[in-house]
Amino acid sequence: MVNVTITSNTSWYLYNFRKNTILSLLNEGYQVIAIAPEDSYSKKLEDLGAQFIHVDIDQGGTNPVKDIKTFINFLKIYSKIKPEVVLNFTPKNNIYSTLASKLCKAKVINNIAGLGMVFINESITAKLARFLYKVSQRKSDKIFFQNEEDRKLFLDNKLADVSITDRLPGSGVDLTRFTLQPAADDGVVRFLLIARMLYDKGIGHYVDAARALKAKYGDGVEFQLLGFVGVNNPSAVTKPEMQAWVDEGIVNYLGVSDSVEEDIANVDCMVLPSFYREGVPKSLLEAGAMGKPIVTTDNVGCRETVDDGINGYLCELRSTESLAEKLELMIQTTHEQRLEMGRQSRLKIEREFDEQIVINKYLNAVKECLEDKEYVFVEQNK
Repeated sequence: MVNVTITSNTSWYLYNFRKNTILSLLNEGYQVIAIAPEDSYSKKLEDLGAQFIHVDIDQGGTNPVKDIKTFINFLKIYSKIKPEVVLNFTPKNNIYSTLASKLCKAKVINNIAGLGMVFINESITAKLARFLYKVSQRKSDKIFFQNEEDRKLFLDNKLADVSITDRLPGSGVDLTRFTLQPAADDGVVRFLLIARMLYDKGIGHYVDAARALKAKYGDGVEFQLLGFVGVNNPSAVTKPEMQAWVDEGIVNYLGVSDSVEEDIANVDCMVLPSFYREGVPKSLLEAGAMGKPIVTTDNVGCRETVDDGINGYLCELRSTESLAEKLELMIQTTHEQRLEMGRQSRLKIEREFDEQIVINKYLNAVKECLEDKEYVFVEQNK
């Protein structure tokens, strides 16, 4: 049985974002091995039918010793399980799993789901990351990008040859799970932001805009946050900071959820004022599929989800004033107009971001890699 390995920096990510990809690979008859740090979702991956292997990854850290250990651990795992094809997601996996995979003669398919702050900052850490991308990605057999700007950036910086690159519509969205769910007309306009609670995601601007709009509209508006808080990242919002905002009455913090569709169903608008280099944010795709208008930044990855003025609004990066202005436009729009914007969101997602498009591209890429391996084997043994 052909071994296809899939890796990420959390089991949570693999289960929540790549569950249907794993199921499709299993249905095609592949043995699927999931590699990630062990967490409460690791058992769920096994329940799908995948084998799970733990690996240590300091996902938000910059300690080179820990990263070298991650590379060595991948190398040990691949030397033992001998994967035919490795699918990598998230930055450190794209780098260290790729290098280890190639030493073990596996084919590699990487997914660049946004470039974070790597091509924005000029810190030593960012420069090192760019160097590691250049070394590792040139060894990949296929690289999927979630937006054209990231692909162009890679090509302009000679990080990969154009022949191995392709574009995906983000990570796609399961249109059977995320269905049209109009919000109730109860006199309250509810906004929701789903993301890791990072300042780079625009959380601070969202809170500041919420503070100003709550002062003006009172109980007629509600601002919600959902996602991991206090994560291992220099840009992380701390738990005391979140609690202070809640105590002030600015936002409602909903924690984390495996059923985000229930939270999305209850709101009038999804918001993400990110200035991080996104791929295409999953939360915006899921909200769009459920018929919600969107307010997000005119930023890489984010702007792909909005036809400005049709299914939502684009605001300026790092601007609380611009964000508040767009949110107020949504507040002043009638309920029926918001519903119509939401219907346009659903149509856009159906046209451009169906998860099945993503899954089919992965299945085809795996087959191409296996065919290439077979060809090389035959040529070497002539």
